[in-house]
Amino acid sequence: MTRPLVIAHRGASGELAENSLRAFERAIEVGADFVEFDVRARSNGELVVTHNPPRDAHALPTLAEVLDLCRGRIGVMAELKTPYRYRRHRLIERTLALLDDEAVVVCFEAGAIARVRTLRPELRTVQHLAFVPLRVAAARGCWAVGFEDRRATEHRLRTAQAYGLGTTVYTINDPARILELATFGVTGIFTDRPREALRWLERGPAA
Repeated sequence: MTRPLVIAHRGASGELAENSLRAFERAIEVGADFVEFDVRARSNGELVVTHNPPRDAHALPTLAEVLDLCRGRIGVMAELKTPYRYRRHRLIERTLALLDDEAVVVCFEAGAIARVRTLRPELRTVQHLAFVPLRVAAARGCWAVGFEDRRATEHRLRTAQAYGLGTTVYTINDPARILELATFGVTGIFTDRPREALRWLERGPAA
């Protein structure tokens, strides 16, 4: 059985402040396969990494700083947060201009994923499924889809796999659930606890 990719959700956010450079550095240290982070724009157009809309200038790493930290050390999954809210700042286009060919772009909005597929068809994309049917993600050539944990039943996962889609599930910190998802052959698991997730997957929940 192939081990699922361990995706550090907003970095090692179970240990350190989410979407912070320290959390991303920690994810690298523990051997996560990817870091996932949220991209937004400040009012002046600067691209920053934060889950919530930026309201001030302090304690927000820029997208460029995060990418510089991660480059050549760990895979990156950049989630475009409400990208059309930042249309005047060209968030999609400017984010794509900074990503290398190995990066993965994640979004809930199907229109944004379609735009990414048009501008950078070589990039892998993950379509979160809250508002988008599986068949749409498959038709648009997405690499994978993202399931919220409660919706990641074995039947839904198998259906996505039958469409030829990779499967990711967010955000899982329970060892038994991580191991169960691994038996379903999921492509990747988003977790706040990448160090523990790797140990559970390699040795079982007693590790």
